[in-house]
Amino acid sequence: MDSYLSFAEVYDLFMDNVPYDLWTEHVVELLDKYHVPRELVAELGCGTGAITRRMQEKGYDMIGIDMSNEMLMIAREAATDESAMDKKPILYLEQDMRELDLFGTVRAMISICDSMNYIISKEDLKTVFHRVYTFLDPDGVFLFDMNTLYKYRNLLAENTFAENRDEGSFIWENYYDEETKINEYDLTLYIGNDTGSYSRYEETHLQRGYEEEEVVSLLQEAGLTFCESLDADTMGPVTSETERMYIIAQKQK
Repeated sequence: MDSYLSFAEVYDLFMDNVPYDLWTEHVVELLDKYHVPRELVAELGCGTGAITRRMQEKGYDMIGIDMSNEMLMIAREAATDESAMDKKPILYLEQDMRELDLFGTVRAMISICDSMNYIISKEDLKTVFHRVYTFLDPDGVFLFDMNTLYKYRNLLAENTFAENRDEGSFIWENYYDEETKINEYDLTLYIGNDTGSYSRYEETHLQRGYEEEEVVSLLQEAGLTFCESLDADTMGPVTSETERMYIIAQKQK
């Protein structure tokens, strides 16, 4: 869970190809489907606030929660779009989602960009779901995404990715263990500094893939009702080749 220490500095640089606008549209579409009004919504694993700010611009009152102080510093410093200046400021909280503790309940919780995959034990994932249940309004909605086992096994496992830019570069090596279903990301970062040279940093990230049935069972054990799952790319049914899925659950009245 202690990730994104050095990477926080260049996270948005290397994530500029991520379709945050499209993902936000998906989230809004699904929250509308479950009759969630433009009220208080918490985002777990908000990172630098890319989705959080977009949700604010859509009219939601947002709480952004992340355990990385470095990521939250960037989120807080990010300029707010002029169209959102008249909206309630985003409240950013530095918390481990396994120890989520809010001032009250919220109408919905979201978690986008595979934050749930960083929870690498079933017991911890159940703990997260129980904390979500505790701080959801009756009839509240929990919407999150997850990378699938297909993605870890077939697209990431034993593959190396790299990117080089003037501002920095990275080498991203993947090692997937079928027994534990954990994918290890070894990141080597070269980040430019004011002197024109580059500093080297190394980080290791761990993510776990889960069968959909496992996730549904853990949701139910935590008191949440599973509603549906969707292929996050097609917004259709989850298939054997789905790379990322949305899961929607609800706290019944």
